[in-house]
Amino acid sequence: MAPMTAVGEEMHALVERLYPLCRSITGDGVRATLEIVGEYLPLQVHEVPTGTQVLDWTVPQEWNIRDAYIADATGRRVVDFAASSLHVLGYSVPVSATMPLTELRAHLHTLPDHPAWVPYRTSYYQPEWGFCLAQDTLDALPDGEYEVRVDSTLADGHLTYAEHVVPGQVADEVIVSCHTCHPSLANDNLAGIAVATFLARTLAERTPYYTYRFLFAPGTIGAITWLARNAERVDRVKHGLVLACAGDPGRLTYKQSRRGDAEIDRVLRHVLAASERPHHIAEFTPYGYDERQFCSPGFDLGVGSLSRTPYAGYPEYHTSADNPDFVSPEAMADTLALCGEAFAVLDRNRRYVNLSPYGEPQLGRRGLYDSLGGRSDAKQAQMAMLWVLSLSDGEHSLLDVAERSGLPFDTVAAAADALRGAELIKA
Repeated sequence: MAPMTAVGEEMHALVERLYPLCRSITGDGVRATLEIVGEYLPLQVHEVPTGTQVLDWTVPQEWNIRDAYIADATGRRVVDFAASSLHVLGYSVPVSATMPLTELRAHLHTLPDHPAWVPYRTSYYQPEWGFCLAQDTLDALPDGEYEVRVDSTLADGHLTYAEHVVPGQVADEVIVSCHTCHPSLANDNLAGIAVATFLARTLAERTPYYTYRFLFAPGTIGAITWLARNAERVDRVKHGLVLACAGDPGRLTYKQSRRGDAEIDRVLRHVLAASERPHHIAEFTPYGYDERQFCSPGFDLGVGSLSRTPYAGYPEYHTSADNPDFVSPEAMADTLALCGEAFAVLDRNRRYVNLSPYGEPQLGRRGLYDSLGGRSDAKQAQMAMLWVLSLSDGEHSLLDVAERSGLPFDTVAAAADALRGAELIKA
């Protein structure tokens, strides 16, 4: 794989390319996004018709938009969808009217505390229309008549999502999910899409133990749709990670699964602590991203969420200030690297049984001590072998060994490989 600096730049270029597209929970913007991601990864794209029952929800009508604006009496567009997809309330119904500013104000959304920024607002399940604009722009509008135009359609169509599978040695799966429904927002969640895309490419260069299923879907309704369509095989999902807000300059944050003690929770806690990166471990709450769908009690999957600064935790969240300048190649590369480190641990975390459990086996005559000759960490590697032998009772995993011994997981896993090669332990 290319150096992380180069990969970070590639991810940032992908964010910049996706940024102008108008995405929502359905529609051509989602398809265009997946088409671009499909240039990096082979995707299986699914189209689920409007009206399909998915758990307690129904797939909504498809929304598409061609143009939208507010024009003053001279015909000048004072708010223009062509300048930014954030200018339109998501899922706005069509409108073509002329009205005074006093009437129009009820349909305008601003951020008075950040008067130069444009907010992101939606109305998915209530028929409404509106515009989002900077408070500074609104303050500069004189009273008078304005032409209002939203050239959109709400019609029966499809919800679109896509999957990419990295085959593993076993059919048990790790699911990696990111949402594709946000328009021009770079951190939330284009950085998540970019990190997921390049993580899939990284894993494909290995021969992973688990099968990794990447899900690119609109938030909430997308995950619910996937779960409804895969309910009979969801027991294959042994671990999972939702990626969001993956490119801002903040510290890494891992939100634990509902279980709190799922293997993915332990792995992320261990890897973050061992890496000495600034980080925060957050408890599960039933609010946030799609971890709440995967962790709902009927499914109760071991799925956590990885971000940098969590949703709503930075002023730029859901505003026009969440642009490509807000995310950095370095931050995305760091998020990608952390995911790679975590999945390397997850893939190698096994329980072993000591095949010579009565007393300590003689390591010297098996050449295991000789194999450590010249290594700077020979003493540590020797201790790792002894710890693995001691805890290989079929109950303790290699992560248990690393945590109890205080030794690096890589050293413990290497010791297990050597002992397995000497036929002293078996999985």
